[in-house]
Amino acid sequence: MKIFQKLSLLSFLLATFTLPAMAGVIVNAPYGGATVSSPFSLSAWANWCGNQSVVAMGYSFDSNSSNSIINGQSISASVGYSTGSHTLHVKAWGNGGGTCVTDVAINISGGSIVPSNAISVGSLQAASNWQQQHDPGTTGGSTGAMSVTNSPSRSGFARKFYSTETGYGGEQYHMSFGDDQTSTNFMYDVWVYLTDDAVNIANLEFDMNQTMQNGQTVIYGFQCDGWTSTWDYTGNQGSPTSPKDVWLHSGAYCNPRAWSRNAWHHVQVLYSRDNSGNVNYQSVYLDGNQQGINRTTNSAFALGWGPELVTNFQVDGISNSWSSSTVVLDEMTVYRW
Repeated sequence: MKIFQKLSLLSFLLATFTLPAMAGVIVNAPYGGATVSSPFSLSAWANWCGNQSVVAMGYSFDSNSSNSIINGQSISASVGYSTGSHTLHVKAWGNGGGTCVTDVAINISGGSIVPSNAISVGSLQAASNWQQQHDPGTTGGSTGAMSVTNSPSRSGFARKFYSTETGYGGEQYHMSFGDDQTSTNFMYDVWVYLTDDAVNIANLEFDMNQTMQNGQTVIYGFQCDGWTSTWDYTGNQGSPTSPKDVWLHSGAYCNPRAWSRNAWHHVQVLYSRDNSGNVNYQSVYLDGNQQGINRTTNSAFALGWGPELVTNFQVDGISNSWSSSTVVLDEMTVYRW
């Protein structure tokens, strides 16, 4: 009996001693199978990954290899992501390079990002009316070529943009996808794939234009600025009839050359306007990580353009000499309400 008691005590002590070293990622919220709105609260912690002390934690979604990383042994974050069923990968990294992952299946409802009555136009990347041109607002020169591809692709119908630039030039791609003069709220939603030659990209620009009922055009300009490492937005610092189009720096971090290569990245931009063309750039989600912009500026231009909705995508080169880059877009959707 005494031998049994000693062995039991020894087993208990060993189990107690080794438990932290076997611990993994503990997710407090959301729980598996939960339906949440976006953004939702993520709460998780991890002290040990295998026998390594945890030094950082992070998360990603589905097959996206890009991680949102937080230094430390816990996560308490507001996370935004697109609607639908997803697998949330909550991760921890040990001080010796070890990795632990807990997968949580969740369903994200429309929630606060896009209301249920929003109009959506999807698969814009697969439309046949895309056009291209050198952006005369940039220096130097540029050329471009486009094609629809199924690899890499999320939908099977992605659009590949091959751009060459010199003298810091920018190549612009654009297409018209309808007419709506009354909607005042928008979400620009697109998946972006960068290849190894992303080292040649200075800026990635995601724009939309809308003609209002007064005939003026609102330019919702938004870009990931690799020169200043910020998300930028456009404004008209003149007047609609005597415009002065400028880029304004939000202070929120972004640099396309820092994005992981040969991987998909999810970009979602929220903005709204009033009847005078004052645009409130609300927030941007990059791979589900929300960054507040919260800047308002007038962006109305009396250009004499016909009533239409237009989306623009632009790639700016980083070199004074010739360089090239390949970017793939997929599942491009614009929501409006």
